[in-house]
Amino acid sequence: MSVKPSKLSPFDPADPLGIDDLLDPEDLAIRDTVRTWATDRVLPHIAEWYEKGELPGIRELARELGALGALGMPLQGYGCAGATAVQYGLACLELEAADSGIRSLVSVQGSLAMYAIHRFGSEEQRRRWLPGMAAGEIIGCFGLTEPDHGSDPAGMRTRAERDGTDWILTGRKMWITNGSVAGVAVVWARTDETAGGAGIRGFVVPTDTPGFSAPEIRHKWSLRASVTSELVLDGVRLPADAVLPEATGLRGPLSCLGHARYGIVWGAMGAARASFESALDYARTREQFGRPIGGFQLTQAKLADMAVELHKGILLAHHLGRRMDAGRLRPEQVSFGKLNNVREAIEICRTSRTILGANGISLEYPVMRHATNLESVLTYEGTVEMHQLVLGKALTGLDAFR
Repeated sequence: MSVKPSKLSPFDPADPLGIDDLLDPEDLAIRDTVRTWATDRVLPHIAEWYEKGELPGIRELARELGALGALGMPLQGYGCAGATAVQYGLACLELEAADSGIRSLVSVQGSLAMYAIHRFGSEEQRRRWLPGMAAGEIIGCFGLTEPDHGSDPAGMRTRAERDGTDWILTGRKMWITNGSVAGVAVVWARTDETAGGAGIRGFVVPTDTPGFSAPEIRHKWSLRASVTSELVLDGVRLPADAVLPEATGLRGPLSCLGHARYGIVWGAMGAARASFESALDYARTREQFGRPIGGFQLTQAKLADMAVELHKGILLAHHLGRRMDAGRLRPEQVSFGKLNNVREAIEICRTSRTILGANGISLEYPVMRHATNLESVLTYEGTVEMHQLVLGKALTGLDAFR
């Protein structure tokens, strides 16, 4: 029995593989809503914010993102949207297509601070913090990285010591997104096991607690439209119920990082898409030697190669999202996605810059901004080398970390 072939849809340069066919109407509606918000609220201003190295109106932006349901998007209850992992990923892609700093704001709020409280917190902690965080009324941050301990969080020096029933936190955290505007910080510290602790524990720290400060880090050449801070904990006294009761050891913070890395798998493709689209539009109109440069073979080769890597990366993100929604996503698979997609996104940005020529370094175009932002994304939530070692161990069964 032969099947009559259906009429093929026209080739769509924006979706050459027909990936949109994998999405249902709700997925598409969420994606389009976030894209419209980013287009209206971020793109008209982002070059100026980036050039000045600031994110003005971050609290208003957070409330708007909360109204969209983008904060703690895949979490259930407590005012969270309860979206699928794929829907959250689509939102991350659209936000980072505007700027990595905006996606970082959402990732740290939802995948790190809110996820930590939702997954490892007490019911009292969830009810106290999550509704306000989901609405964007309270901004959160996540304190794990230290000045001397990034890839090796087990070596952290921040300590939490018992004083009666209270905890006293002392130490420093570094490169903390949202730190100086946060109302609550999830801070990880080493405890004294002989004093009733259990190794590394997480603490929910209201940022108005005496001894807590968060000086902003300036003079960045990446993620300039993002608030980045140091956290200083100088004898911060917390009650016993500030500890996250379900998080013991590094399992807690590493689980949070896994969720943040998943969002990066999608987000990096947003930065890549924005750069590719800029290069494609430029190639169609920029003339040299009497015709558009898009008509030359070498330019077309660049565009074809970029399109292949861009849409392969989006397909990979979709695949990991479906696995997460099915409860089957492994940490090694998240490492696979982050390693590939961020690395390819940077290469797409660099190749796009060559098509734009000297104009590629101008903030009138998004390419150089995305390229410099991705240099930070390449490092945070696990460096290239760490993800290579995660995959190397999974492939060989041999631990090369030490």
